[in-house]
Amino acid sequence: MFTPIHTSLGALLLYQSSSSLLLHNGAVFGISSLLSGVMLNPSRDNIPIIAGLLSSVVPIYLFVPTLLPSYPAAPNSVGSLLSTVGTGFLLGWGTKSGRGCTSGHMLCGISRLSPRSLIATGIFFTTAVLTANLISVIPPCPADTLCYTVVYPSKSELIFMVGTTVTTFLTNTLVIPLVMDRSEQSRAIFSYLAEVQFGIGLFISGMADPAKVLRFFAFLTDPAQFDPSLALIILFGIVPSLITYLSVKPGQDTQRKEGKLVKPTLAESWRLPTATVADIDWRFVFGTVVFGVVWGLRGVCPGPAVLRSVLQPVWGLAEMSGYMLGSSI
Repeated sequence: MFTPIHTSLGALLLYQSSSSLLLHNGAVFGISSLLSGVMLNPSRDNIPIIAGLLSSVVPIYLFVPTLLPSYPAAPNSVGSLLSTVGTGFLLGWGTKSGRGCTSGHMLCGISRLSPRSLIATGIFFTTAVLTANLISVIPPCPADTLCYTVVYPSKSELIFMVGTTVTTFLTNTLVIPLVMDRSEQSRAIFSYLAEVQFGIGLFISGMADPAKVLRFFAFLTDPAQFDPSLALIILFGIVPSLITYLSVKPGQDTQRKEGKLVKPTLAESWRLPTATVADIDWRFVFGTVVFGVVWGLRGVCPGPAVLRSVLQPVWGLAEMSGYMLGSSI
């Protein structure tokens, strides 16, 4: 169902968390690499972020459980278990080979005007749309209603969403610069907070709901099943991130303002991706295609997969086992 208020507020949270991580810590979100890194090479750069993403389930579960997605049934047979491990493997291999997913390439990469991320997003989005419409089964909306029917939040949902969005804005723009210094500890704390915000944004926007993602892809063949909600992530997530990036112009310690070196709030230097179009090879292209196929089949990318793993531990164990195996190859 079309959820313009939910998705707009959720997209603002995705923008706030990702752009604030850039401005304060000097780094960008890349959930796929951070997720594999927390198992293969744990550090203060990845552990707080994944811990924050996992923790974001708690406030949603306690205060607005109506925002939790209705996931498909967890694996209940050997065949379904192996299938889940297999898609997890492809998700891990695809995002590692393609050097990113929806968070790194689409949300953060496009907003930095990265040509490589623009190419990657074009490949995996096109592949996902074709896969969802030609191979996957797009789930119908409840009670045979049209999927573009507008649904508004309940009073409790609206209070939670607006309160979280405002609190996030005040915390990131006012509190963090005042109470934290440039230190490794401060960066770790903010990484955790930013990812809690990001995870809540995934739930509110609908990105964590695989059915909603697949219905967004339905515009190609079945307009009645098309849910346009996620288009608002471009308007309220990517566009504000682009404006922030262009106004601050962060770089590899080369940006100056009034003769002074511009630094992140909590870090001494910027840590931005340095790969360019020249680094694109067959593995990058094929990995991006594989990720698009999995996204189009299941409607799940790495960030939402972490959230679903908390709510469906059996699914999560199978999916993440396959993911880690794929990421290690």
